[in-house]
Amino acid sequence: SLLKEKGITQSMSRKGNCLDNAVIENFFSIIKSELFYLNKYDDIEELRKDIKE
Repeated sequence: SLLKEKGITQSMSRKGNCLDNAVIENFFSIIKSELFYLNKYDDIEELRKDIKE
């Protein structure tokens, strides 16, 4: 229901595999190693600001 509320259609057309998530997993790994692990954030808004920058 949350997906429908946001206008997102869930894909269930085939079995997923690790390659499906490789790009986004790499992205989050870079975010963590270049921002999150190097800085101390007092709240989520500071982290969001740095990610946008």
